[in-house]
Amino acid sequence: MKNDHRFFANRECEYYPCHKSGEDINCLFCFCPLYPYRDCPGNPIFKEKDGKTVKSCVDCTFPHAPQNYGKVMEYIKRL
Repeated sequence: MKNDHRFFANRECEYYPCHKSGEDINCLFCFCPLYPYRDCPGNPIFKEKDGKTVKSCVDCTFPHAPQNYGKVMEYIKRL
């Protein structure tokens, strides 16, 4: 996919790809804007660490899929 306002792949980043996926990873949401929300549309898992619940998005590629750009933006707008 071509880099534009909805998709950007920084293939030169030392961490690219940050998630294992068979597709290009959208780096536009390098820090996931959905992270603060427990009920995000991605597929996070929740782990207990030092008596606290921690959200892990290590296996989530939802915000990185080019076709989900609109879904991410709509989710953020609702909040």
